[in-house]
Amino acid sequence: MSPRDVPDRPWLAPGTDLLAHAWTDRDLAWLEFNRRVLQEAQDPRTPLLERLKFLAIFGSNLDEFFMKRMGVLRGKAQAADEDDPGALATDARQHLANIRRTVLEMLAAQAACYSEDLLPALREHGIVLAAWSELSEAQRAELGRHFDAHVSPALTPLGFDPTHPFPFMSNLSTNWGFVLRAPGSDEYVPVRVKSPTVLPQYVALKTDVPAGERWFVDMESIIRHNAAKLFPGMEIANATLFRVLRNAEMDLDEEESDSMRETILDALRERRFLPVVRIDFAPGAAAEIRRQLMERFELSEDDTYELPGLIDYTDLFQIANIDIPALRDPYWAPLAPLRLDDEDADIFAAIQAGDILVHHPYDSFEASVERFIHAASTDPQTISIKMTVYRVGDDTPFVRSLIRAAESGKQVACVVEVKARFDEARNLHWAQELEKVGAHVVYGVLGLKTHTKLALVVRKEGNSLRCYAHIGTGNYHVKTARLYTDVGLFTCDPLLTADIVNLFHYFTGRSLEPPFNRLLVAPANMREQFLAMIEREIEHHRAGRPARIVAKMNQVEDLAVCRALSGASQAGVPIDLIVRGFCCLIPGVKGCTENLRVRSIIGRFLEHARIFYFANGALDPLEGEFYIGSGDWMYRNLSRRVEAAAPVDNRQLRERLWEILDVNLRDRRQAWEMSSDGRYTKLRPDKDATGPEAVGSHAWLMETARRRTGS
Repeated sequence: MSPRDVPDRPWLAPGTDLLAHAWTDRDLAWLEFNRRVLQEAQDPRTPLLERLKFLAIFGSNLDEFFMKRMGVLRGKAQAADEDDPGALATDARQHLANIRRTVLEMLAAQAACYSEDLLPALREHGIVLAAWSELSEAQRAELGRHFDAHVSPALTPLGFDPTHPFPFMSNLSTNWGFVLRAPGSDEYVPVRVKSPTVLPQYVALKTDVPAGERWFVDMESIIRHNAAKLFPGMEIANATLFRVLRNAEMDLDEEESDSMRETILDALRERRFLPVVRIDFAPGAAAEIRRQLMERFELSEDDTYELPGLIDYTDLFQIANIDIPALRDPYWAPLAPLRLDDEDADIFAAIQAGDILVHHPYDSFEASVERFIHAASTDPQTISIKMTVYRVGDDTPFVRSLIRAAESGKQVACVVEVKARFDEARNLHWAQELEKVGAHVVYGVLGLKTHTKLALVVRKEGNSLRCYAHIGTGNYHVKTARLYTDVGLFTCDPLLTADIVNLFHYFTGRSLEPPFNRLLVAPANMREQFLAMIEREIEHHRAGRPARIVAKMNQVEDLAVCRALSGASQAGVPIDLIVRGFCCLIPGVKGCTENLRVRSIIGRFLEHARIFYFANGALDPLEGEFYIGSGDWMYRNLSRRVEAAAPVDNRQLRERLWEILDVNLRDRRQAWEMSSDGRYTKLRPDKDATGPEAVGSHAWLMETARRRTGS
């Protein structure tokens, strides 16, 4: 199963250039998605501590953008400059300039939201993020004692003058650069002190705190105002606060590797030293320290940002997690799915009775997916368990269940994707734990990332074997299952499970590309099948039969799929794309995408489910075709990853999928719509609106889950 080239099909009308008419840049679209996240922090309808959380998420997302994309973009710009110093290089430099302008605009909005809106609002509710200038002497003394006992031992001042080697600066590290001078001397010595990330970044005060209030002081201020203790006999002439971001894109030479594990370990060691792609400075940075850092890391002024607010907003997660229910979203506990609500019942008998669809976090992940693997691990009739692992987290019940199964003599096979960005070390750890108990561990597929979410259980029932499967849109990760919306299908349909058996044979063996009867698998047949279904909707519409496409996913960027969608729109097929993140296809462009609409749902849960609907000539929506799967309509998902999507045939399950799509399309509380200029507009419910139009997708689906289960 090798990466596929993008097929060329003539969907567009003659002379129509999709890129010129209805295409927006991926990187700027990614940043615009993050602007929608920032708006959740700016929106006064969002509970206060949730606004603080969204401000931190915005900062984390922006960090990820720079770590993933900036090194790539700079490399392209440099290559263009060397190969073609003309128009191509100009375009590459202009692209970087557009990104910087957009980022500066959003950073200013983030700082204004924090200082002008959130800080005063927090104070009104008794949460004070105090500046050093407003502390009493007793409070400063308390923090001085805290510094001596809990902070100073964790600090390592490192000089970087000509007599000292330049200190290593880790990714995402916040640092103080102090310029020191001996009394009576004209010699200045720069010293770097890293803020310790293992310590709480906000320290709660106990002294002189008014009744009913909570006062906190940030770690940077504590270090700055106690720094003289680190340098006895020296004067601090200047203090510069800065933060370093490094590239995170690792170049893996899989073809030359004898051991994927060693390749990943080597790459992880190298990642610590990848080039710096951005430095943030607090206002008032010392010119000499700024110059030295830029020279050392070979950065230009365009690679540095002077932040008007906090240096690292992700520290605010600590404050956002304060347990004050009145300032948070209403508590939500996922509910056991109806057919799995009896925890003592046989889950395999329940699946035999008919396919089961679960929708997290409305349906409990623990009572369904966790239970499925746990039950298999202790079930005497189970002979084999196979799973794919992309991200499982630290405290994972799945690995514990697989270990238990292997120790009891069951055959356990686990496809662990050790190239999952930022989870490489964790996945290697769990792979080694599984290998210790005799489980069969495969480190993904050469040249591809294994992103599909599959679990297969094989049981001996009487004189034959029966296969049970879970096909999901999200990771086997207990924490994100409470924060991300995902769907999953439990089935023992022999045609589907036969495809999954063949796919696992491919993972663990050395077979050529296996045949698939019902499963859509990337890069084998997924793009081709989706393109064929889009083309079929065009044929239905031209023949006067019902035609419609509704697709929900994280991102849309694959050029072949976008060309096909544009062709369908030109033919008159109505298309709705529900895309949380970036969508490179612009709707409403005359003669190109007039029948296409794009919307994004942003709220308390991260929309992560991939659901695909094609009317296929049916007047009743529930008679159309539904698929759920792990992959977006992106080139990387369709060509560079192993993904799987499964058809959903049961009418009751289709009804639930249609409900999800319909609620998302009716939402006017959490929804944004893209216009023909590529900009998004936040929708507002009418004053007499009810249902999901008024309360939004997440609140409505939580209430629907309560009604469905009688809770």
